[in-house]
Amino acid sequence: MATTAPIKVDTETDELVSHAAHFLSRSKKDIVDAAVREYIDTHRDEINAGIKAALGRLNGTDETAVAVMTGLSEEELDDLGGMPA
Repeated sequence: MATTAPIKVDTETDELVSHAAHFLSRSKKDIVDAAVREYIDTHRDEINAGIKAALGRLNGTDETAVAVMTGLSEEELDDLGGMPA
């Protein structure tokens, strides 16, 4: 059985989801699930390109991994105190 996790959306988005669910006779969960899957399918090439670019920057060091995850350059990380030894 799949587990569920709460997500937070603004009030306007919640209202849109509620209306769509009501008029399509589906649950809000079904509407959000379908919307996210459709969005990812539509943007799959962009997502894959981002993944490939991130993997291309990784060189096996913790510094590079943190830089990729945070969006900071390795120089910016050094300016902030660098990585613990």
